[in-house]
Amino acid sequence: MVSNLELMLHLQMQAAGITGYMMEFKFHPVRRWRFDFCWVERKLVVEVEGGTWSGGRHTTGSGFRKDCEKYNYAASMGYLVFRFTSDMVKNGEAINWIEEMING
Repeated sequence: MVSNLELMLHLQMQAAGITGYMMEFKFHPVRRWRFDFCWVERKLVVEVEGGTWSGGRHTTGSGFRKDCEKYNYAASMGYLVFRFTSDMVKNGEAINWIEEMING
């Protein structure tokens, strides 16, 4: 399920002409893990970490641990993961990073 922040970043990427990514990409053959945005051929990933300032799942001990497991497994499979907080999406910092990654 796509969050409002993911939708906001998707719209920012569309406006910037950034294409070629898949949303909610299931990367693991057994686990139900998904990446928010993935350029599959490049093995480049963008994750939006919502709730970082409001006590969301990503900031609880259990949620943080689960994220570590997911990202460590992704790294072991050769994925490069970039993580952005809600304020980074809202203030344009995330899209600036993404443009630099994609366009060099």
